[in-house]
Amino acid sequence: MSSPHPQPGRAERLRAAAARDGAACVWCGRPCVGLVAPTTDHLVPKVKGGPSWVENEVVACRRCNAARGHRSPAEWFAECERRGWEPNLTAVLGALRALDAAIAARGGQRRARPYLAAQLRRLARAEQERRAS
Repeated sequence: MSSPHPQPGRAERLRAAAARDGAACVWCGRPCVGLVAPTTDHLVPKVKGGPSWVENEVVACRRCNAARGHRSPAEWFAECERRGWEPNLTAVLGALRALDAAIAARGGQRRARPYLAAQLRRLARAEQERRAS
């Protein structure tokens, strides 16, 4: 049975995320070249119902992807800032908003919706705090 909204394979999704957000890790900012291998990081994890859609994936280095583990994007964003890194809030929020729009257009993803809404609220609040300071 074919999907009504076929998605590209993992390598194509990684290229699309890099074209959208740049070829650096959205969490630590390291360029993903040479020994720093790029990976796709699911913002809404599969265990929380997140799909393997381009809209749900961002470029992350292997170190950040592994270290994030099961932490939410908002929790990991705060941890990255605590470590002195400059996470790309614009890219993370942009992907989450695109995922929200894709779910609204395509339907489904019931389990992902509450998690996604909570992350959008928390990261939008972080964005407002950044602008205020």
